[in-house]
Amino acid sequence: MSFFGELYLRSTLPFLSEAVTAREVDFLARAFAEVPGPAPVVDLGCGHGRHAARLNTSGPLAGRVIGLELDALSLSTRRPGFPAVQGDLRALPFREASLAGAYAWYSTLAAFTDAEHVHILREVARVLRPGGRWVFQTVPYERMEASPQAAFRQSLPDGSVLEESSHFDPRTGRDTGLRTLTTPDGRCLRASYSLRYYPLAEWVRLLESTGFSVMWVKGGLEGEPLGPQSTDLIVGAERRHG
Repeated sequence: MSFFGELYLRSTLPFLSEAVTAREVDFLARAFAEVPGPAPVVDLGCGHGRHAARLNTSGPLAGRVIGLELDALSLSTRRPGFPAVQGDLRALPFREASLAGAYAWYSTLAAFTDAEHVHILREVARVLRPGGRWVFQTVPYERMEASPQAAFRQSLPDGSVLEESSHFDPRTGRDTGLRTLTTPDGRCLRASYSLRYYPLAEWVRLLESTGFSVMWVKGGLEGEPLGPQSTDLIVGAERRHG
């Protein structure tokens, strides 16, 4: 079974509270507040649309947000209020220099090979106009390195039981794990995953080599600087001219 799809949706939605989503939306609204329109901004890996639906309804990005998601189930259950297309980050279905901005949240970029990461960044650069804004969130490499082993078992509100174990290898920067969800009717959804986390210096190198200039780096939703205790790595970059 694929990790992304029913297993991912049912095991992550209970942890994505409206309060957390509201804070993330506020951060994104601030990050794109000065990006001129009317060109659209795309939510890459929009999932069920918890960010895109709010951003497209009010604020500086109202009427400008498009969602892109590969998983058909996520698209079929997405929140109303924004247009979305099914597509792959490795082959973005947008014209060259047609977008004012793009963002990717919740380590959307992590689920690929190193070569694919370079290709995806080049794809984002291709579809952004010069000066376009690119914002993404992931987990700091140092946080993964400090706690390389993880395991938990938890009951979810619908009666399902979620179990997961993972190991982070600092040599490869990959966190590999196995997630199992047992539903109340006895179904067992199980899949492995492998997520890539880069140190900030490596992110800067990747961005600069694919047509971007880093504008700012944050360690949390209040705009705090990145530090040893940061749970987020949020990067804002600009598509270079020329």
